[in-house]
Amino acid sequence: MGKMNIYIDVEISLRELDSGLLLAILAASKGHKVLISHLTEIILGFKSGILAPGIFHTTNLAPTNQKILRHQNIINNGSFITSIDEEGGLVDHGYDKFAKVRYSDHTLEQSAAVFGWGLEDAETLKKIYHKHNDKIHVTGSARADLWKPKFYKYWGTPKNIPKKPYLLVSSNMHSITKITSFHKEFKYLKQAGYFDRDPGFFSKLFKQAAEDTRKTGAFVEAIIHLANNSNGFDIVLRPHPTENIEAWKIFLEDIPNVHVIQNDSITPWVNNAFAVMHNSCTTAIEATVTRKPVVTYIPFYQEYNSREIPNKLGHKTSTLKELSETVNNLFNDIQINEEEKVKKIPDIISKKIYFDEDELAAEKIVKIWESLNNKKLSKKINWIKLKWLLKISDFRIIAGKFKQKLFPSKFGPYREIYKFPKLEKNDIYRRFNKMYKILGINEKLECYLLSDRTILIKKS
Repeated sequence: MGKMNIYIDVEISLRELDSGLLLAILAASKGHKVLISHLTEIILGFKSGILAPGIFHTTNLAPTNQKILRHQNIINNGSFITSIDEEGGLVDHGYDKFAKVRYSDHTLEQSAAVFGWGLEDAETLKKIYHKHNDKIHVTGSARADLWKPKFYKYWGTPKNIPKKPYLLVSSNMHSITKITSFHKEFKYLKQAGYFDRDPGFFSKLFKQAAEDTRKTGAFVEAIIHLANNSNGFDIVLRPHPTENIEAWKIFLEDIPNVHVIQNDSITPWVNNAFAVMHNSCTTAIEATVTRKPVVTYIPFYQEYNSREIPNKLGHKTSTLKELSETVNNLFNDIQINEEEKVKKIPDIISKKIYFDEDELAAEKIVKIWESLNNKKLSKKINWIKLKWLLKISDFRIIAGKFKQKLFPSKFGPYREIYKFPKLEKNDIYRRFNKMYKILGINEKLECYLLSDRTILIKKS
């Protein structure tokens, strides 16, 4: 069989770009040609006829009409669909509800392979969608691969890191800090059929927003209290990629030793913090896996937004006094931090995330991709032609942006792709080279930036 074309769809670059590079480098080392890109660029390539059939690897199989139609068009082109749900369903016990909202018989029928973060999600999908058992694989996640000690050097020290040791506060508020306004998110969920698949979600959504707004206020109060009662550490507030960083900057304006930072993946910020503070956040799971001290702050009873698994982790606190004492103790006593490192990963996490000490999840995924190979997936692509197509598209976007800013009443307001900001050439080449060296790849690979949101990796 010839070597395949593989297209990796990245929705949120801060969350998925580095694991996409890991998958791409491993696949390219075996001779496959891999594109890592935002969805719009991949679809444009398919529609133009420039992109030949290949493996289209996407972030989820949510059964929305738009996605089902899009995937059918990709299949009609001769391509195969594979997926791992990047939301993961990691924060709650059980997987049944997540499986019914994020998958369907139809979307699994359209897929060639589905990769599970762990035993729980894979076994639940097999139970509910038993007709597709042979497509569901327990591989683990390429994102979780990057939490392993092997990749500590890859992450290094993030930009703008404080000079003092810092507490990382990981935010995942879904109310007044979100970039997308509540009514627009509501409209999307309605059109995507979420309320039809889960009738109770309609009422719950409003109650979640109210509770989350209260939680945001409690966290602002807690950060101010910690800053005023610190034994000498700084605080880094890390907004979720879907949150508006400007909102947090205003909430925490003029608070000493507090930094609101959103650049880079959250992983290097976790690795370099002395502890991680959260409420209902997946980052607590990552921190626990990497043996970083976790402080769970639950200032009031949460009926709608308390995620069971992350909120059981680490040092649980509920008052400002308890919180500051816990954080200051972690900061003062290095021995506590060392004790955290030798603790076994809790069973509630190992059930959710599969770790193989001998093989990366990304390696397992590439092997399954190769098992799907056929002659159609190996057709040549004119990459120069694709690059020019993307340049023309960028020019049209710039022109459209200009018109929208000049005449918003006529063309509507301009909307930036905030989940996937433009890539910087030097930054991508730096990441590629570091990953390449850590993996110990012997084959010579090339990395090209075809557009502001499209990376090509292939053998020289």
